[in-house]
Amino acid sequence: MEPTVLQQVTAIQRMPLAVLRERWRVLFGTDPPNAYKPEQLIRRLAYRVQELHYGGLSQAAQHQLAEIADRDEQRRKRRGPTRQMRDIPAAGTRFVREWHGQEHMVTVTHDGGFEYAGRRYRTLTAVAKAITGQHTNGRRFFGLYRQEVRTQRDPVGQSI
Repeated sequence: MEPTVLQQVTAIQRMPLAVLRERWRVLFGTDPPNAYKPEQLIRRLAYRVQELHYGGLSQAAQHQLAEIADRDEQRRKRRGPTRQMRDIPAAGTRFVREWHGQEHMVTVTHDGGFEYAGRRYRTLTAVAKAITGQHTNGRRFFGLYRQEVRTQRDPVGQSI
């Protein structure tokens, strides 16, 4: 007798990683993505078991999801690049920062990431953390924020 859907899903939740990966090959006919964590494999496998037993999304649901995706893509194109994307300097730009007597150089990559000391980073904050060993705002660390002009005031309130 074939196990029920509930029994299969329960069994999937208890499988070790190697067995999850083999189950993926059986249910999907491909190797699982290497980037998937066990929790992700479990969720996708549980959905696949149910999909095979009960059927996938209806044609109407698939059509509705495609329309939503199209509208979202059109909206994104109308808005243009996000502020964060606009603020990324051109590929090849280099930032140089001295920290504790040592010079550190970071290069902006073509995909909008950053390269430092032979490694790739997604954000300047990640680079700043690699340099300082603690979380710090990468844009501030590399001087990309405008410096606020602070004036000193004498005791009478006059700007000096």
